[in-house]
Amino acid sequence: MDLAGKIVVVTGAGSGMGRELALELTRRKAKVALVDFREVTLKETAKLVKSLGGTCSSHVLDVSDAKAVAVLPAAVKKSLGQVDALINNAGIIQPFVKVNDLSMKDAMHVMNVNFNGPLMLTKAFLPELLTRPQAHILNVSSMGAYAPVPGQSVYGASKAAIKLFTEGLRSELMGTNVGVTIVFPGAIETNIAANSGMTAMTADADSANFPTTKANVAAKLMIEAIVNNKPRLVIGKDAKTMDFISRLNPVYAAKLIYKQMASLLK
Repeated sequence: MDLAGKIVVVTGAGSGMGRELALELTRRKAKVALVDFREVTLKETAKLVKSLGGTCSSHVLDVSDAKAVAVLPAAVKKSLGQVDALINNAGIIQPFVKVNDLSMKDAMHVMNVNFNGPLMLTKAFLPELLTRPQAHILNVSSMGAYAPVPGQSVYGASKAAIKLFTEGLRSELMGTNVGVTIVFPGAIETNIAANSGMTAMTADADSANFPTTKANVAAKLMIEAIVNNKPRLVIGKDAKTMDFISRLNPVYAAKLIYKQMASLLK
């Protein structure tokens, strides 16, 4: 899929990987609909896109808000034109606590943002995408979808749900003009902890010495996956290693992760 002149929706575009996705799309001459719930950071991304000579529209929106999601396609079409691709990047982690200590409010919030949001956005844009000569949907899952992280059990469940949803969607859309990609990033250099409302634990997470991938590197790999209609993408040495070990010996993989993460559990 040649992205030049295409219109692409990117959620979580206010910072981190979402911002880098928007910038990479701009470099490839795509027009970008920027979606985020934080107006200030969304404006910053829009400014960066325009500094590259790009075209974008900004949409302040919580992806778990069903009413707001339902009217987003019309808003993007009015601003930029018919949408050719959707990147469901927005996501949050949960507090680093065990299930026994996790409130149902926090658990439901994670599921609503990480699973219900992409589901609603996919259903909102898919009818239009099916009418385009070429179209694509890219959903961001996580290494946590296949490698259990203690203290992130509900987050992992939400990303595992996205995994199977995306794989099922791809099967349903075989023979159509809509390509589908699922992405499994490992640790990426972003501010997801702070953006998830857990600023207090950010320093602890940063000091855990996890191998990380730069957000701009991850973004380039994701955009290449769209261009080449790649069905599955694993990003980072950590994600690739755990993907292999989890298939070979899932119990051993879980023990390896526990040794790294135990210090973050409250």
